[in-house]
Amino acid sequence: MALGDEPQVEGPQRIVVQGPSGSGKTTLAQSLASSLGYPYLELDSVFHQENWTPLDANAFRDVVSTFAEQPRWVCDGNYRVVRDLLWGRADVIVFIDLPKWQVMTRIIKRTLRRALGRAELWNGNRESLRNLLSRDPERNIVLWSWNTHARYRETLPNEARIGAPNAEVTILRGSKAVGRFIEGHQR
Repeated sequence: MALGDEPQVEGPQRIVVQGPSGSGKTTLAQSLASSLGYPYLELDSVFHQENWTPLDANAFRDVVSTFAEQPRWVCDGNYRVVRDLLWGRADVIVFIDLPKWQVMTRIIKRTLRRALGRAELWNGNRESLRNLLSRDPERNIVLWSWNTHARYRETLPNEARIGAPNAEVTILRGSKAVGRFIEGHQR
């Protein structure tokens, strides 16, 4: 191997995981990154700065662009402002498509567990019961997921097929499909 040559690796090199909040994006992406030995980026951890302050769009794009320049990675998140950077380099774009009732059950349980346990998410941020009771989907993650669920089933996979012809678009319908996908991408 010549100096500077990367060893050839079989399978996808850059994987984007998308889906509604509560669908298991982070769990799937972390599992893939760990199994494959790839760098991992959770977009929420970059975007949500201290006190839930959103990172400036240009700074967000800079961080994601630097990450996406690597030869191999796994990333999860649904931010349109950086979609071109990720989709343009991805080999595989995975959409998790679970039934709405299952996503809602998961996100309610997760949100309650995080809020009651005061679990830190990113940059000192924690979910609160007050937000869970809010009628504002920008504050209430359960409402956000409820309102955006259909988009990940009906619209985004087709946008990915058109906007990222370089990538294989994979839709995982159900928990068993997610498990099979993980098993098929282990090293």
